[in-house]
Amino acid sequence: MDLRIFTEPQQGASYADLLRVARATEAAGFDAFFRSDHYLAMGSVDGLPGPTDAWLTLAGLARETSRIRLGTLVSSATFRLPGPLAISVAQVDQMSGGRVELGLGAGWFEAEHAAYGIPFPRLGERFDRLEEQLEIITGLWAAPGTYEYSGDHYTVTGSPALPKPVQPRVPVIVGGHGPTRTPRLAARFATEFNVAFSDLDAVSAQFERVDEACAARGRDPREIVRSVAQVVCVGDDATLARRAAAIGREPAELVANGLAGSPEQVRDKLGTWAERTGITRVYLQVLDLSDLQHLDDIAAALGV
Repeated sequence: MDLRIFTEPQQGASYADLLRVARATEAAGFDAFFRSDHYLAMGSVDGLPGPTDAWLTLAGLARETSRIRLGTLVSSATFRLPGPLAISVAQVDQMSGGRVELGLGAGWFEAEHAAYGIPFPRLGERFDRLEEQLEIITGLWAAPGTYEYSGDHYTVTGSPALPKPVQPRVPVIVGGHGPTRTPRLAARFATEFNVAFSDLDAVSAQFERVDEACAARGRDPREIVRSVAQVVCVGDDATLARRAAAIGREPAELVANGLAGSPEQVRDKLGTWAERTGITRVYLQVLDLSDLQHLDDIAAALGV
């Protein structure tokens, strides 16, 4: 199983903080370092020193790491135009030697759009834009020559479709809980489908919807990697209490709703998830980016 570290730097982290975590992630043997793509802190934290841009961060980390894969879970289609985003991701893929993955979603956090002057259309339009962006981005990467596209929200005319990524196909991650359009987008565009912070029943039901959407499209659902994201907090009772307090959570709640507890508890729960849902990849959400020892403890607990 692929085990990936997933961070939420909008809650308060500089590039230097993220670099330390990414290097520790690589040293501990994890498969990848991923980050959210948000511009505003959530909850009661102040978010200091302020947000870092996801793709600028990943560009820097591409040059500062050598093995781990890098990506977003997930970028918002409201933040960037599809052509420039395709260029940015392809460039970071080149800078990393072919280690980039793109998670792309419709966007949901209205307050961050208001805070930084980003238009926030209604939900239906956001999904329409997401679909067109996925079409354009993957089309630009795959086009052997000039690329053209005409949609309701974006038009591409006479594009040289450059630069190209190093990878023949940059992995595209689609995820979420939408019952209809989300599975259809996954069946059409995704190399991976992710369900974040949900219980076993909800995850299983969403994977079933993706399987049904693949069948309707004539695609083998086994082509799509199944993944989940869960907050992780590992340690004995005292350590768990300390780490839970550092992220403003209760130990019992973390054990019930995340991957938390003793190494044995975390391994057992992860095994249950794999058996019940067929997941082969887990994004381990680490919220205290100052606790680098936690990464080593997670790696030891899960046999990374």
